[in-house]
Amino acid sequence: MVADASPKLPSISAQDLLAKVQTAKVDGLSGTVRSNADLGLPAIPGMAPGSRELTDLLSGQHTARVAFASPDKAKVSLIDNQAEQLWTTDGTSAWAYDSSKREATKLTLPAHKTAKPEKTLPQSYDPQAVAKQFLDAIDPTTKVQVSGTEKVAGRDAYKLRLVPKTDKTTVGSVTLAIDSKTWVPLDVTVMPRTGNDPAVELGFTSVSFDVPSASSFTFTPPKGVKVTDQKVPANRERPKSVQPKPVKPVKPGTAQADKPTVIGTGWDSVAMIRGANAAGLAANPASGPLGQLLAKAPTVQGSWGKGKVLTTKMVSALITDDGRVFVGLVTPDTLQAAAAKAPR
Repeated sequence: MVADASPKLPSISAQDLLAKVQTAKVDGLSGTVRSNADLGLPAIPGMAPGSRELTDLLSGQHTARVAFASPDKAKVSLIDNQAEQLWTTDGTSAWAYDSSKREATKLTLPAHKTAKPEKTLPQSYDPQAVAKQFLDAIDPTTKVQVSGTEKVAGRDAYKLRLVPKTDKTTVGSVTLAIDSKTWVPLDVTVMPRTGNDPAVELGFTSVSFDVPSASSFTFTPPKGVKVTDQKVPANRERPKSVQPKPVKPVKPGTAQADKPTVIGTGWDSVAMIRGANAAGLAANPASGPLGQLLAKAPTVQGSWGKGKVLTTKMVSALITDDGRVFVGLVTPDTLQAAAAKAPR
């Protein structure tokens, strides 16, 4: 993130700035986004095959080129270690390309249904999408204030600071750099409750709000690339092979396989996912790095059952013996309290 001397801008209240951010809309933009994350997570190679969108945001430094044009065109190009991962949609088709694997998937979208970029593109490199997740957590337990101004990617911006009042979360504060002309979030910085170094920084290093040309969203596979063609049925959003936006949670009591259930609200939210077995993984030497990690993790139990708890400076996870995973930016005690309320 590029921040220069603090610009002089007209004063604005936190309430007015928040209202402008939540109603901000632009017809298009393009730019370069840089992410830097240190959540204190141990390296677990292969823990989540195919979910690079998540693992990239959770660790290390990454750079992506992004573009968007209303209403249905978007593109994300991630460059790492001289390899490229690309996702793009022009409104009628979407492509997912991985240069390291020499593979591409073409997804044909339903003709009668307007395509929405967020259904086919990863959100980890979109400061607006990430900022919205924190803005949605605002409730009476959140202190909201304008904490100054700064320059981000050469543009004047206000700093909107969110501070959780609850001690159940590991988040100390979230600061959003808000563009003073478009009111679009340009940068997100997440500070942990303990420590002086940011856990997550995500923002533009360069940005233009000119609408990109239609040709910016087309893709032609390089020679020798294996192409898989797929179609999205009218009653389905997307196949699993395309990097998705995380599935929207369902209410407790209506959990479905592979779909997270959210327990709690705001900063105290905990996601429950089915499909892991702490005891089995920890007892099996062949279970890989995750099993080895669980073998060393403390065992906890309560009315919800028994399991293993993993903690970092930001993320906590409870993996139960009955195959449930509880995870969130919360304390371990909050996880166990959520587990006690969760459906079996």
